[in-house]
Amino acid sequence: MNWDQVEGKWKQMRGKVKEQWGKLTDDDLDVINGNREQLEGRIQQTYGKTREEAKREVDDFCHTCR
Repeated sequence: MNWDQVEGKWKQMRGKVKEQWGKLTDDDLDVINGNREQLEGRIQQTYGKTREEAKREVDDFCHTCR
């Protein structure tokens, strides 16, 4: 699945995102609203990851969501 598909199905994907990154709040998910850069930024901020680590995690997430 590519990010455009995730973004288009954001309401359905929220649960999977929450499973993957459990520290993200519902408010975080509302702000992200399917925006990949917002998700990467929240992962960086919440988990103390680098930009590259967050990007890689989101890439891996996209590849496992089918």
